[in-house]
Amino acid sequence: MTGRRPVAALVRRGEAILDDVAQRSRESLGTRVRRLGRTLLPIVQSAVAAGLAWYVATRFVGHPQPFFAPIAAVLSLGVSLGQRLRRSLELVVGVALGVLVAELLIGAIGRGAWQIGLVVLLAMAAAVLTGGGPLLVNQGAASAILVVALVPATSTAMAATTRFVDALVGGAIGLLVNAILLPVNPVVVARRAAGRMLEELASTLDDLASALNAKDRSAANAALARARLIEGSFGDFREALSAGREIARIAPVRWRARGHLTSYVDAVTDLDHAVRNTRVLARRVIVVIRDDEPVPPNLVASVRRLAESVRTLRNELARGVEPRAARRGLVDAAELATSAVDACGFSGKVVVAQVRSCVHDLLHASGLDRADVDEILAGIDDVG
Repeated sequence: MTGRRPVAALVRRGEAILDDVAQRSRESLGTRVRRLGRTLLPIVQSAVAAGLAWYVATRFVGHPQPFFAPIAAVLSLGVSLGQRLRRSLELVVGVALGVLVAELLIGAIGRGAWQIGLVVLLAMAAAVLTGGGPLLVNQGAASAILVVALVPATSTAMAATTRFVDALVGGAIGLLVNAILLPVNPVVVARRAAGRMLEELASTLDDLASALNAKDRSAANAALARARLIEGSFGDFREALSAGREIARIAPVRWRARGHLTSYVDAVTDLDHAVRNTRVLARRVIVVIRDDEPVPPNLVASVRRLAESVRTLRNELARGVEPRAARRGLVDAAELATSAVDACGFSGKVVVAQVRSCVHDLLHASGLDRADVDEILAGIDDVG
């Protein structure tokens, strides 16, 4: 009987491990499916651009095997989804320039280690002389290597320019697909990035409220570390806005999205200030706990209400509606913080000030004028 117990325990342990593995596998599959859904349009764009580039290069330009055309089309799309148009154009020119330099040389010098080194040297030097940035220079080198390693040597300058033209055609097709045929929705790009960033901000505020309530210094330190990481999400948000504004400017079918996108563009500076003020708030929460200062319930409630309001602002910006509910929540947070100030110690009063600073930033991010925001906060002070 005694010997069976360890066996039974091992069986139960094994079943638990298998269940855990199965659950993780299901979660991982769901994550992968969601990722595919988010990237489905770029994948379709690349497929359409590659096929169209091949078709144009063969049917209209008359090149029998224009494999650089679909390559350049896909590469230009890969950059233009998240970068400025200038960088996309740089990549296209880099591909074409590297191809041209390599094609003109391999017929005369052949292939080999030193030939690849020479071609890369000349292709990169040509890219630098044309004023290109790092992307153009590196892509020129990569394209030159590809030509030297794989492409049969050509004997005439006319034949050497064939793949140069293919690269230009492919790049142009890629930009055309991104701008006119299948442009991504710039509002979706901005909304996803803003949603991730604002959720991180709200979750950090929730963590700070919990740390204050429990007077848990380690939790407050973890919240501060989390607040510092928001900068990465904010950088993604800025890049998404930059890409979205460019798409809305060059894609006629997305011109109607410019109004909705403006709400994010107008809010970006104040959201940045709110993120910075949250980091200061987190540092002061740590001091409040360290010095065992009093923590009135309204102070905790104000930070929680601020977190709720950030999520409400995220949702209302996503829907493209005037963020009235977020504004009401932000005013509540300021009122709760102000009502707690007399019961706070020195650092607690700084926490109150930082909550009010975040409210100020977020109210302005919601579309209110600074004068109106100042008047709202002054009214709270008068009531207090």
